[in-house]
Amino acid sequence: MMNILKIWLRAIRAPFFTAVIIPVILGTSIALHSRGQFNLFLFCLTLAGVVFANAGTNLTNDYYDHRGRSDPLNKNPTPFSGGSRVIQNGLISAERVLRAALVFFVLAISIGLYLNHICYGNIILILAFLGGFLGFFYTADPLRIGYRGIGELVVGFELGPLLVLGSYYVQTQNLSWEPVWGSIPVGLLIALVLYLNEFPDYEPDKKVGKKTLVVILGKKRALNYYCLFLGLTYVWIIFGVLLRIFPFLVLITLFTLPLSFKAIATARKNFDKIYSLIPANAATVILHLSVGLLLSGAYLLDTFL
Repeated sequence: MMNILKIWLRAIRAPFFTAVIIPVILGTSIALHSRGQFNLFLFCLTLAGVVFANAGTNLTNDYYDHRGRSDPLNKNPTPFSGGSRVIQNGLISAERVLRAALVFFVLAISIGLYLNHICYGNIILILAFLGGFLGFFYTADPLRIGYRGIGELVVGFELGPLLVLGSYYVQTQNLSWEPVWGSIPVGLLIALVLYLNEFPDYEPDKKVGKKTLVVILGKKRALNYYCLFLGLTYVWIIFGVLLRIFPFLVLITLFTLPLSFKAIATARKNFDKIYSLIPANAATVILHLSVGLLLSGAYLLDTFL
């Protein structure tokens, strides 16, 4: 039983659920800061809904990347690239992976419909539909968004502004630009997580015509954009504080700068070395987690101090 559970946790890529948990925490923190509103039950429901949706998306991606041959052709998978490998290693059949994905989507849709029912208007329905649509068709036919050079932008939008605003709306039932501005750093960072994870997949993606930005730009040029947008993340935070869009305490995120410099240095040295790049992949994931938590903590501290 434990082995089966471990296999399914690997298939849904549970350790990477932070990609959706962080924006929910941030959106909820901004709601408490700006409106003084927090409902624990709604927060937990939102978390459950986005985790189910993310599990469904991860399984769908595995299924369609298997069908599209990019994962089977990948002979050098890493913990951050090449899919979960449960299909390729014969641990779960492709058909079972797709069925499980649909179950998770049904669970996510059920929670979304309930939240929409108890919230004013149909804002949650619109946001949830858009998020589910983008998640499912990221690799699914006929759109295959991740194969068309816009996948990174879509993920940044979906797990940044879309999810932070949705979490904010669940708590406040109001729309505001504040959660949108606050979401940009986590949106940029999760896009960079995906972007850097595409470097090890360059060859198999290129062979099957999966036009990620790394494939389109080539590894050398793509590395420059990684460095640029990582820097812009901090520029956005600093200007947000200077323009009084963010509370002053948001500057605590600057404590993550040394990790950013380390990630950039490692990526510059090893961008064309699959396994030597892993520390940079890990550092980018940690940056998303730590910046997201520090942003949320800054809003909460500013609320109570």
